[in-house]
Amino acid sequence: MPTSADHGAGSAGLAALYQERILEHYRRPRHKGTLERATGVHAEKNPLCGDDVTVAVRTSGGTVADARFTGVGCSIMQAAASMLMELVAGRTREEIEVLARRFDAMLASGEADASLGELGALAGVASFPTRHKCARLPWMALRGAMEQSKGE
Repeated sequence: MPTSADHGAGSAGLAALYQERILEHYRRPRHKGTLERATGVHAEKNPLCGDDVTVAVRTSGGTVADARFTGVGCSIMQAAASMLMELVAGRTREEIEVLARRFDAMLASGEADASLGELGALAGVASFPTRHKCARLPWMALRGAMEQSKGE
């Protein structure tokens, strides 16, 4: 079910893209909201489509204790942010970098990666290159927030 925020993508190819997990996270995002006592906050925007996301993290000893996001955008970006916040809790910077590389590989190949948890539902985005940035935007914001949080 496309929304007006979905960049006018054609409905024929969207059937495979909008899997139930993606819609679930879009409709009922997890970890959405501000994060008190954040050790790092970073915003990313896609000026071509209007997706806008801010990720806040609280780290301790190089491990993500909590992560939250705020922002507006298409269902792919919102679902990716929701799924990502769940995935990174309790992970180290190094583990997150490995997962980010796996996510990029999944978008390139279209093959779901079980190590990415629910983010594997976004493997179908591989067929829509114009949507890759939508799926990557929360990762970019997370990396920026983690960079700010390096001293923690």
